[in-house]
Amino acid sequence: MNMTLFPDVVVNGETISSAAVAAEAQNHTGPRDKPGIAWRKAAQALAIRALLLQEAKRRGLSPDPLELGPNRFETEDEALIRALLDEALAIAPVTEAAVRAEWEKAPDRYRSAPLWDVSHILCACDPRDEAGRAQAEARARALLARLDGDAKGFAAAARESDCGSKAAGGHLGQLGPGDTVPEFEAALRTLAEGAITPAPVLSRHGWHIIRLNAIAPGQVLPYHAVRSRIAQALEKAAWASASRDFVETLARGARITGASLAPI
Repeated sequence: MNMTLFPDVVVNGETISSAAVAAEAQNHTGPRDKPGIAWRKAAQALAIRALLLQEAKRRGLSPDPLELGPNRFETEDEALIRALLDEALAIAPVTEAAVRAEWEKAPDRYRSAPLWDVSHILCACDPRDEAGRAQAEARARALLARLDGDAKGFAAAARESDCGSKAAGGHLGQLGPGDTVPEFEAALRTLAEGAITPAPVLSRHGWHIIRLNAIAPGQVLPYHAVRSRIAQALEKAAWASASRDFVETLARGARITGASLAPI
């Protein structure tokens, strides 16, 4: 990206260089044909960060970095921003009535995990090996073409699988969320009962042909089982809203060039 096309960001006289924005832009997404969107997101993020740090220093706050994990601590800037938000934001406690009202909007949103009864055929390869990956894919596509959607022939075709499940006709049993690799699960979620993936699915194990034999949808959970989850979500939403309002208040009294705080 040509940084000369984008100005430095200046927040209340503090300059954030184009190089700093370019480095931050790598943490933001945007369409490949519109690199300026990632740049604008990065400029906005750094402008907000500068506003918050300036306000924290104006209030005379001192950083007290927390330990986030083994040998992992907040940076001083992160600690300052946390201290500022803790001081500046007054979040009303979430009431029981609010939690119950949120639940009553659509109780069937809150379900136990589904169970999928699954079979598959694996054409194993190391995805990093280009030649091996192509060879395994060709084999998987040939098996899939031979099946031609015939679920009854799946168990017979599974004898050619590279997975130990071939002894059971490719049957993996019942799986829940998180029981398999993400690519496999993502494909499962697109299938109707009795359907086979229309194309092989690549994972770190190789190419899979997947059949969803049956699905048991998760059961609707009672209020008491989901109350804490709903309360946490409401608290998080309230915190996010109050944070946005606080930043907007700071921005109204600030002089900012080279960045916009409007939604992107």
